[in-house]
Amino acid sequence: MRTTFGAPRVRFDWRSFITPAVKILALICAGVFLVQTLIAELLSPGATSWFNHAFGLVPTGVIPGLRIWQPFTYIFLHGGLWHLLINMLMLWMFGRELELVWGKKRFLNYFFVCGVGAGIITILVKFIQYWGHTPPDIPTIGASGAIFGILIANAILFPERQIWLFPLPIMIPMRPFVAVMGAIEFFGTIDPRGDGVSHFCHLGGMLVGWIYLRRSSFLFRVRNEVADWKYQRNRKRFEVFVKKNKSEPPSRPDHWVN
Repeated sequence: MRTTFGAPRVRFDWRSFITPAVKILALICAGVFLVQTLIAELLSPGATSWFNHAFGLVPTGVIPGLRIWQPFTYIFLHGGLWHLLINMLMLWMFGRELELVWGKKRFLNYFFVCGVGAGIITILVKFIQYWGHTPPDIPTIGASGAIFGILIANAILFPERQIWLFPLPIMIPMRPFVAVMGAIEFFGTIDPRGDGVSHFCHLGGMLVGWIYLRRSSFLFRVRNEVADWKYQRNRKRFEVFVKKNKSEPPSRPDHWVN
């Protein structure tokens, strides 16, 4: 007989810890950040500027320059290690549960819809903000727009999920947490001093995510309202026809057909 001592072995399941789509996105962002770091360390500062202007989101590059890849590629660039770590932590914290519910394909579609939509809104806001003048040639980089779209999805699907406000010993539901985050981003857009953060991109990701998730209910409501309008219109026409022909006697047929 063989006897073993000590605690039993416990296998850690990485598949439940990080989902496939979240892992793919995190690896791509980490790989691109490694390329950014190598360019900054091995090449001249001009090379870093060229890389960020070529693949970051620059309003004057997308519309006049037709760099149509920028609304996709800017998502994977980051401005520093802490920027990358915070975005990837948020992606894992709030994106993992969404992928478990939706699946890999739908989660990736939603991620890119929010990220690209946030980039397009940022471009439009920049051109409207500097109407008649050329917007500043400053690239927007980072996955924050897509991640704020993930936040609004969590607020809609898991409104009562409890969030720990680290380092404070406070737990609040997901919906008010996202509302506070949205308010902070909104007031950041009207701050005249500026803080180097693209708050319009964050709000754009939330707006695009909300429209994407509410589109079916909106279209369903519009379809019902159109059907009700048609019903009321046809009913009024029928009532007018009945009143008009009420005093006329029914016509007699010339002959009956058996």
